Amino acid sequence: MEFIKSKYFFWGLFAGLLWTSFGVLILLFFLSEVPLEESILKLYKKQKLGGVISLAALINLPIFFIALRKNKFDFAAGLVAISLILVFLIGILKINF
Repeated sequence: MEFIKSKYFFWGLFAGLLWTSFGVLILLFFLSEVPLEESILKLYKKQKLGGVISLAALINLPIFFIALRKNKFDFAAGLVAISLILVFLIGILKINF
């Protein structure tokens, strides 16, 4: 568990969150004709927001494999951690209290 103390782990968390957010924004920008805020609310009401987040999180896969190839294991661990957090978030969105 020493990798959690590494600054590269937190860079992996930050990069994963940043790229996923960028992916969501790009998907909504190109696929929606309404403003971003309205499209996010519509997707949430239709319970489709989790699917868009899942598609956007696929951007992290090539980054993960590049980090592994360059032996940046702490950075890759941060990407895995943010992916698990996103899975938890998507699960909460699908349950819809």
